[in-house]
Amino acid sequence: MKTLRLLTTLVLGSGLVLACSSGEFAPPASAADRAPLYYRDPSGAPLWSAGPKKDDRGRDYLPVYDDAQALPAETKPQQAQPSRKILYYRNPMGLPDTSPVPKKDPMGMSYVPVYEGDDADDGTVKLSPGKIQRTGVKSEPVARRAIRVSVRAPGTIQLDERRVSVIAMRAESFVQKVSDVTTGTRVKAGQPLMEIYSSAVVSASAEYLATITSRTVGGVEMYGRGARQRLVNLDVPESAIAEMDRTHTAPVTIHWSAPRDGVVLERNAIEGMRANPGDVLFRIADTSVVWALVDVAERDLGNIAVGQSVAVRARSFPGRTFTGRIALVYPQVNRDTRTVRVRIELANPDAVLLPDMYVDADIDTADAAPVLAVPDSSVLDTGSRQAVLVDKGEGRFEPREVKLGRRGGGYVEVRDGLADGEAVVTSANFLIDAESNLKAALKGFAEGAPRATDAGQTMGDRK
Repeated sequence: MKTLRLLTTLVLGSGLVLACSSGEFAPPASAADRAPLYYRDPSGAPLWSAGPKKDDRGRDYLPVYDDAQALPAETKPQQAQPSRKILYYRNPMGLPDTSPVPKKDPMGMSYVPVYEGDDADDGTVKLSPGKIQRTGVKSEPVARRAIRVSVRAPGTIQLDERRVSVIAMRAESFVQKVSDVTTGTRVKAGQPLMEIYSSAVVSASAEYLATITSRTVGGVEMYGRGARQRLVNLDVPESAIAEMDRTHTAPVTIHWSAPRDGVVLERNAIEGMRANPGDVLFRIADTSVVWALVDVAERDLGNIAVGQSVAVRARSFPGRTFTGRIALVYPQVNRDTRTVRVRIELANPDAVLLPDMYVDADIDTADAAPVLAVPDSSVLDTGSRQAVLVDKGEGRFEPREVKLGRRGGGYVEVRDGLADGEAVVTSANFLIDAESNLKAALKGFAEGAPRATDAGQTMGDRK
């Protein structure tokens, strides 16, 4: 029989390729000598088995050896380094259990050796490239940026108190006629509102005309100014006094006009009615500028200051934003709601913002000066302390305690603990922190295990 030269290739589960130049197959020594630690799901799901098995689709679970568990399946496994000293053996499932000698757990899985140099003594955590890739660790350099702290508060629209005028009689009067003006009508400054007859006004008008037309009374100029002041005190409109100066005639009725541009909020004047001193006949408000009174939570009061820009959105106009500035922070805290009232001045040229309308204010408290800031996701907050993981490169991560400041826009200010340009972990940092805590616990067990073993041997020798 002729000898055939065959080239046979065997592909093992660990990814190694063996070639033989003869007709006989050479058995893989590594696969025969090594025992798998456990078997993992072929799809990468977090499922394991102590012995061989198949998944729901009939695929064999993949064996994991002690030198291949830290790398992905498609990556060539690292060869064991016998020159390195084994410190101890740790539980293959990550439990806080170590052994100074090789052993198996109750499931038959071999304990994993921990070599000298795997645990750094400088406080850093070292991860293999495969673990970094699987867990999705991401880092971002620390940089200076403006922290945008947005404070949101609800409120209502109110009239500007300085832009409201009241027309009231200062002497007993009678309403002769009322113009075609009703509640809600927009009026202009100087527009006639009503005609008033008042005996007190008529008497003061006649006295004023007598002083400006007489040339026989001494001190006419001083006396005339006094008579005019009496008309002013009776709140006679300036236009009516100017008409007396021009015609030198005392009118029987006085035309009362609007003192400002605005909207008639209240009309109590009725033709033929009698008005007593102090009775309000008209109330007019200028709505070109209004106030937004919002209630800011007490915890946000430190970020609020007069002059800050505010974006106000009315619930009646969801797609529109009104811009204003904080004019006043009221010096009192509501004891029931623990809020502080803030006044915002808003331009209202088209008069769409109405009194008592509900609004939502977004106060921009951004500081122009940039500060050292890191993403919110990079901070590990235990309540009593805050820390970040600094990426030192080559898979090494250093936990570092920091002092934080303001938060906003997805970033938090770092006041102490970091330098500009350092990289911090922004993703999977909780997994690295758990790895750090696990290694610290395992190290403590390992330091106590040899002493316990020595003590046991000593007791045995004594027996």
